[in-house]
Amino acid sequence: MTNITLAQSYLEKATKRLKILPVLLAEKAYSDVIREAQEIVELALKGILRAIGVEPPKQHDVGYLLLEFKERLPVEVRAETERMAGISKWLRKEREFAFYGDVDFIPTEEYTEEEAVRAMDDAGLVVEMATRVIPPRGG
Repeated sequence: MTNITLAQSYLEKATKRLKILPVLLAEKAYSDVIREAQEIVELALKGILRAIGVEPPKQHDVGYLLLEFKERLPVEVRAETERMAGISKWLRKEREFAFYGDVDFIPTEEYTEEEAVRAMDDAGLVVEMATRVIPPRGG
């Protein structure tokens, strides 16, 4: 399996997962939107990195690498690298709380619709940028 093939697989997974976010939002499962958005962003960013020849580390926030290697990205994607790195950092910070919570943080009660919409929109942006970097299968 090549880096490009794996990048394409990550993008495919991220794109399919993106489709479930409106369903979770409609169910008012805001913490689940946050958690799924984080995984979508992680997959898309790791796909971008692989597509430009960077082996992503086994960690959840790889936005800093996007900034480090932004010169390898297409111009239109380069313009969004700081925003994407910020999205990755924010969602990484929320990752465990959104899924597990804590004794004083109940995920199903803490997250708002506005936060969920932000996460969904952010995930959509990152996937869109990934489609501009990762070549389509067979292409």
